[in-house]
Amino acid sequence: MKNLLILEEIAQFCLSVFLFSQLEFSWWLFPLCILLPDFSMIGYLFNPKSGAWLYNIFHHKMTAVIVLIVGFILHFPIVELAGIILLGHSSMDRIFGYGLKFTDDFRHTHLVWIGKRN
Repeated sequence: MKNLLILEEIAQFCLSVFLFSQLEFSWWLFPLCILLPDFSMIGYLFNPKSGAWLYNIFHHKMTAVIVLIVGFILHFPIVELAGIILLGHSSMDRIFGYGLKFTDDFRHTHLVWIGKRN
């Protein structure tokens, strides 16, 4: 089952690359922007609850789809790009085992506990 889920995430990441290729941006913009959603970890400077909340907003695939659809409807390529990056980044994280965060600890995700527990 784990391998099947990873294949699903790989397919979604490939979809984000394909969708990006349909935009008029230079190819180098995708790898440049793909890690930008990780800036949402800044919430952890305040506390785990606000960190998880902010992180999960930027790493939830529904957020990516909504941003992408809004960009498509309004014909704003930069908003479409933001949705594609959010989708690609979230899929990439899940390929490597990083999931949405619980509010108790950064390492507690919906997929696994990252690292050793104290």
